[in-house]
Amino acid sequence: MAERIEQRLEERLPELEQLERVGLFTRPEIKAVIKKASALEYKIQRRALHKEDFIDYIQRIGYSFKKDEIEYSIVQRIQGLFKRATGKWKDDVQLWLSHVAFCKKWNMKFQLSKVFSAMLAIHPNKPALWIMAAKWEMEERLSSESARHLFLRALRFHPECPKLYQEYFRMELMHAEKQRKEKKEFEQAKMDLEVFNYSEEILHGELARIVYRDAIQKIQGAEFHLSLLSIAKLFDFTVDLQKEILEKLQAEHADDPLTWDYLARQELELGSLPSSQHSSKQTKASEVAQKEEQCCAVFDEAVTSLPTEPMWKCYVTFCLERYNRKTNSEALRQKRLERMLSVFSRAHESNLLPEELYKQWLQLLLELNLSERATEVAAGATKRFGPSVDMWQTRLQVLIQLNSDCVAECFEEAFKQVKSKDSLSLWTLWVEWSEGANSKEDTEALYQRSLLIAVPAVSVTMKEKYLDWAYRTGGYKKAKKVFTSLHENRPFSREFFKRMIQIEKEQESCKMSNLREYYERALREFGSADLGDLITSKVTAHLLEFNKPC
Repeated sequence: MAERIEQRLEERLPELEQLERVGLFTRPEIKAVIKKASALEYKIQRRALHKEDFIDYIQRIGYSFKKDEIEYSIVQRIQGLFKRATGKWKDDVQLWLSHVAFCKKWNMKFQLSKVFSAMLAIHPNKPALWIMAAKWEMEERLSSESARHLFLRALRFHPECPKLYQEYFRMELMHAEKQRKEKKEFEQAKMDLEVFNYSEEILHGELARIVYRDAIQKIQGAEFHLSLLSIAKLFDFTVDLQKEILEKLQAEHADDPLTWDYLARQELELGSLPSSQHSSKQTKASEVAQKEEQCCAVFDEAVTSLPTEPMWKCYVTFCLERYNRKTNSEALRQKRLERMLSVFSRAHESNLLPEELYKQWLQLLLELNLSERATEVAAGATKRFGPSVDMWQTRLQVLIQLNSDCVAECFEEAFKQVKSKDSLSLWTLWVEWSEGANSKEDTEALYQRSLLIAVPAVSVTMKEKYLDWAYRTGGYKKAKKVFTSLHENRPFSREFFKRMIQIEKEQESCKMSNLREYYERALREFGSADLGDLITSKVTAHLLEFNKPC
């Protein structure tokens, strides 16, 4: 091993001497480099190899010199180290990617092709690596043939990978576009095109059409179909291909809301008139309003043909998006508002408005001061989504905001519908509302009632809130009374005891006996293993002092 290392170091002497001649290193610095290199060489030659040693050596070698004769030998040495490292730790994808990045940085195209080939042979199960290699072949080496070959190989391993098909489809369209530009330039230069033998099928994107047809056989669904259509729309020579994709989409995915949503939104783009600087704002607003009406006509047809929650969600979402768009036209804004309120109501009356959209509708109604309608809608929502905690919470928040007289009644109704295990947020909302709307006696009675819930997660949290409320409203004596009253009312939380300890410490004359009592009760409840944060707190310091006021 020593002879091999000496040989490697001797091979480096010419470049080190060159470094000294060009003034980049002094003689002492050269000696230091040799010493460090020797140590690193021993590390990577021993039997028990460590990946970190290779990375350290690569980083050590990686100086950025401008002399070609120095750069070449250093780059070649790093290449050798990368090759040995990736050969030893084949499964380390990040190591492979580092090698790829190094080759790209130094424009080592031939070597990078080999790196990609070796990496993909070991990691064929990662589509992203195939795409990376194919893109490099297409964009850097300008080899559509190599890129196509890689995509075809990748699809043998991943025949149902949407991303591979999307990028392969894009690559074939890019190839066709490139050929079209070349042909145009040659025609302008009046060159003989027969020499170049351009294929009309390729120029019109037929290879991409083949990819598309194969893809939709393997991967179903409107979303994938639309992703290919969006790629095709990036190229101006794909009108026929776009038409085919759209027709296939309508024929095979008419029962998918995404299809209808796309068709409706297309109306915003179709039939656009050339913009004119002399067009009045009123004229432009009128054109926009007309297009939006056409969109809604398609959506109306959609909810008739496909009356489902997802379809109504697409319709309502579209109306919300248009309403939230800025416009200087008050007439257009009013039109959008009326349309949105109408669509919300229609979906609600059909019992097909998704639960998550009710909150936005109610918020809008409150902003418009339509209190009676908001109350009515909220009641209808909880009737439809009876067990939903979020729906009841939304309805209660509406009633609280409107200062309704039936808030307490609604809370009672909610607890009949919602499961106890899900009721914590409702109890929290109730006591918070009661603190501001009711007497202390009524609020305390509510806290006492919440403690009877058989769900530990609810009762434990409500004890913490009860203690905190008692201290805020009645001071130390009230908090101490509540704490004592809950002596046997298990379960407790550590936060409950920590809060009482904190309250005691905030008093001008806190008692050590009380602190000891709280700590010992916590110890009985949880044991020392679960009280690490209490044991290491300032309380411990107090307990270690003599029995005297803090």
